[in-house]
Amino acid sequence: MSDAAWHHPSAIVDDGATIGAGTKVWHFSHVCAGARIGENCSLGQNVFVANDVSIGHGVKVQNNVSVYDAVTLEDDVFVGPSVVFTNVFNPRAAVPRKAEYRRTLVRRGTSLGANSTLVCGVTVGEFAFVGAGAVVTKDVPAFALVTGVPAKQTGWISRHGEKLALPVRAVDGAEAVCPASGERYRLVGGALALVEGG
Repeated sequence: MSDAAWHHPSAIVDDGATIGAGTKVWHFSHVCAGARIGENCSLGQNVFVANDVSIGHGVKVQNNVSVYDAVTLEDDVFVGPSVVFTNVFNPRAAVPRKAEYRRTLVRRGTSLGANSTLVCGVTVGEFAFVGAGAVVTKDVPAFALVTGVPAKQTGWISRHGEKLALPVRAVDGAEAVCPASGERYRLVGGALALVEGG
């Protein structure tokens, strides 16, 4: 743990955990020995981080979240209160399945709304937004807004977190501008991309 990181006296940070400068670990949290956490992160109250977890820089994990083995959170990810991660697709108490963990990847800048659930084995694309209470069972494209149970794409969202005026199934070449930042986005091959200089 970096000398410039901080943890509350009630938190447990196991020897061997890597925690970057400026990161704060709040009340009653537990970071396991193999965890790798970047700089300037915040782990809220009652957060658990397992051994085989990688958390980038600037990540905010709100209260009551368990980040289990085989989960990677890239830079600037927001994890809302009581978000649920899993790592076994078909768990049984009497059947050991640690060799069957499915990896979950949450790309840079993504937001996971409160009480959302990520079923293991999915990738959530960069700057996507998972609505509160959604259950993600398949990959989420970059800049996609997904909601519901199971989660379905209901729109597109900017890096700034603003909904874009584009239908989900817009034609290639369709464009939209973020109302907050003025950034321009274009749909190409069914995927949304930021237009350089736009």
